Amino acid sequence: MAMPEKNGSTMGYVARNFLLCLFIFTTILFALSCYFVLRSTAHNRFLSSTFQSKSFVHDPSVKKDDCSRCVKDETGSPPPLKVYMYDMDPEFHFGLLNWKPEGGRGGSVWPDVHKYIPPYPGGLNLQHSIEYWLTLDLLASEYPNGGSRGIAAKRVYNSTEADVIFVPFFSSLSYNRFSKVNPHQKTSRNKDLQGKLVAFLTAQEEWKRSGGRDHVVLAHHPNSMLDARNKLFPAIFILSDFGRYPPTVANVEKDVIAPYKHVIKTYENDSSGFDTRPILLYFQGAIYRKDGGFVRQELFYLLQDEKDVHFSFGSVRNGGINKASQGMHNSKFCLNIAGDTPSSNRLFDAIASHCVPVIISDDIELPFEDVIDYSEFSVFVRTSDALKENFLVNLIRGIPKEEWTRMWNRLKEVEKFYEFHFPSRVDDAVQMIWQAIARKVPGLKMRIHKSRRYSGYVSDAGKESRWLSLIPRSFW
Repeated sequence: MAMPEKNGSTMGYVARNFLLCLFIFTTILFALSCYFVLRSTAHNRFLSSTFQSKSFVHDPSVKKDDCSRCVKDETGSPPPLKVYMYDMDPEFHFGLLNWKPEGGRGGSVWPDVHKYIPPYPGGLNLQHSIEYWLTLDLLASEYPNGGSRGIAAKRVYNSTEADVIFVPFFSSLSYNRFSKVNPHQKTSRNKDLQGKLVAFLTAQEEWKRSGGRDHVVLAHHPNSMLDARNKLFPAIFILSDFGRYPPTVANVEKDVIAPYKHVIKTYENDSSGFDTRPILLYFQGAIYRKDGGFVRQELFYLLQDEKDVHFSFGSVRNGGINKASQGMHNSKFCLNIAGDTPSSNRLFDAIASHCVPVIISDDIELPFEDVIDYSEFSVFVRTSDALKENFLVNLIRGIPKEEWTRMWNRLKEVEKFYEFHFPSRVDDAVQMIWQAIARKVPGLKMRIHKSRRYSGYVSDAGKESRWLSLIPRSFW
């Protein structure tokens, strides 16, 4: 009877060892599987981040909007956006500023910006002058010292090498100065130029190649390009907001919102603080507006008797800009309220004044919001809440000194992103706009590539019908 017991004990010992070895083997196999899966996933994430932006990879320890602290690519600096600019007749750009080419019609269509820069008209004209600054920046990028100062866009002369095609039409200036019909004219000069622009662009090989999707068209003034916008809708529009555009023509997916150029004085060497700014809440401007601007009138009635609130009518006349500068520099918070359109220049005047913006505009789109968190230096209030009695003033009074100081300090950090310079400076408004355009390039390339899927065998009639199906209903 001893032999069976001994054999059974031996078999049990072997079985236990076998199970132990099997457990250890499966544990090691599981650990190795997890390692390789995680390694593969991390590699894919790296590839994804690499192809999202060819400019740089962000260090997660820094703020998204502090571009000067970004980790650069192997070249040491973000590669500039490659831009092909049409050599259009001066009547579309600097000719609107009374500039004439040297040597008459046979001369260069561009001024030599190293020798002379045609001046832009002042006052409120300046707030929509984005087309002027971008064009100057492209012209300056051609000079040898362009790279040494750091550029965000570089002009190229072969359109097939370009990331985007730039259309140098000063549309906001054209609207501001030439939209009226003179007695001897049938149509305004502004409308004539838009007709010529559409005819010129749609005849170009570059437009036909992409259907216009890679073209950059500037229409920053809400009333600019009224006649041409529906015909050039595939292009990337540079706008102040989407207030007067149907989503089939302009939308946040394909277009870029650019800042206004502020008109009040920049608050340099600002040593003020919470206790040295006596005005709690400031607004000066047009009170009675159309469309969504009704809220200005309602807020005027709600706030006019508050002792530390300045809410009054104002304009650029009779020293209005200087008065507004002084008022904003002495205020803790500045109102940015929807007017005829969702945006206004007061937001950028407030940023330049280091006056914490209070934004009451439900449909506003903000420049560079994919990389800048406006809640760090602004207060957002829904229109429905702002119109409740005592809601707004109680909300603002309830913001403590420490919180206001934090936002005030942040304003001084971000103000450089909204300043326009020539030559452009690293991460100023000009370069930030180019960078915003660059972030649209992967999406527009995908749309162009998808549009070519069946181009190999689709008939001309089929191509035409596909094009017509994209045209907004209001086109005709």
